[in-house]
Amino acid sequence: MRLQPDFIHEFVPGTSNRTLLLLHGTGGNERDLIPLGRELDPNAALLSPRGKVLENGMPRFFRRLAEGVFDLEDLKNRTNELADFVAAAAQHYGFAADKVVAVGYSNGANIAASLLLLRPEALSAAVLFRAMVPLIPDTTKSFFHACMDWRRNRRSNYSDIRK
Repeated sequence: MRLQPDFIHEFVPGTSNRTLLLLHGTGGNERDLIPLGRELDPNAALLSPRGKVLENGMPRFFRRLAEGVFDLEDLKNRTNELADFVAAAAQHYGFAADKVVAVGYSNGANIAASLLLLRPEALSAAVLFRAMVPLIPDTTKSFFHACMDWRRNRRSNYSDIRK
């Protein structure tokens, strides 16, 4: 994986092992959330990409068809592109890929939610401001069943302890 040169971004090194992935809203840029990132965690590294989609000249992270109606194919493609960028940036800048916390506002929060749903390995947590549920992944049912199996197994393990 290599860092995408066409993903305009800011990287600010930190002193902790956490990196905040700062994702702006429509019309924002890679500098908008840097002050918020510093307020949230003064010691974290900050990685702040600019959305590559333009809507009426305003940067976004993925296309929409109308207000509140997302282009789901574009959302999926851009989610994977962003996840790959974060992984490449972790290698390039030397931060822990498993300690990335997304902080997203509006459109940035929506793509962060999509990352959590489609590429959960890309984030350890997320803070989402003004988010919507961007999509329902195809794996929802299998995820639900896996959770139920885990709960069942956990319950049976605890019942063994009580005996």
